[in-house]
Amino acid sequence: MIAAKLKRYVSFSGLQGPAPKTVFVLALMPLLLVVVQVATNDLGPDPAEALMHITGEWVLRLLVLVLLARPASQWGWPLLFRHRRMLGLFVFFYATLHLLVFAQVYIGWSGVILVEELAERPYILVGAAAWILLAPLAITSTNAMRRRLKQRWRQLHQLTYAVAALGVLHILWLARSDLGTPLLYGGLFAVLLAWRLRVYLRRRNRRESP
Repeated sequence: MIAAKLKRYVSFSGLQGPAPKTVFVLALMPLLLVVVQVATNDLGPDPAEALMHITGEWVLRLLVLVLLARPASQWGWPLLFRHRRMLGLFVFFYATLHLLVFAQVYIGWSGVILVEELAERPYILVGAAAWILLAPLAITSTNAMRRRLKQRWRQLHQLTYAVAALGVLHILWLARSDLGTPLLYGGLFAVLLAWRLRVYLRRRNRRESP
């Protein structure tokens, strides 16, 4: 049901043609593989933890692709930039699945248990904050919203970098002794942010120069 709504939303966003459909199917593949693993009881001794890990990992992977889209286009590879909106929607899609698994399995949709979990595990609050920031980005991803918000749309979507920072903090807080994954994503996001800042400063200097 969620995938069907996303597909209709992508169509409404103005993403048409065979190439977007291919990207759509590829972005759904992790979910399809999870469905197969669930059906064959192949998620290991702790299926809930495996589901949380898989959905969370794909949020970060797709987020890297979204932030890589603009520099990649300037380096002569425009494919990511062409489909960055769909990839961004899938970031929100997998983040929502991540949240739903947590709500269903770990707290049973109980507000009382949620408060207790937040007090004991602050990284949950960080993850929730990242999802809250993603929600308006997904809602405003249509062409109509971009025209309506004008310059504010671009400013709003700079929150993607804040989402990336919160995502790294979330997994860093979760990590105990293995810091490899948080450091990997942290390094990637830092490089992409540095590139963005460099472009911004260059444009500002160009405007200020006589």
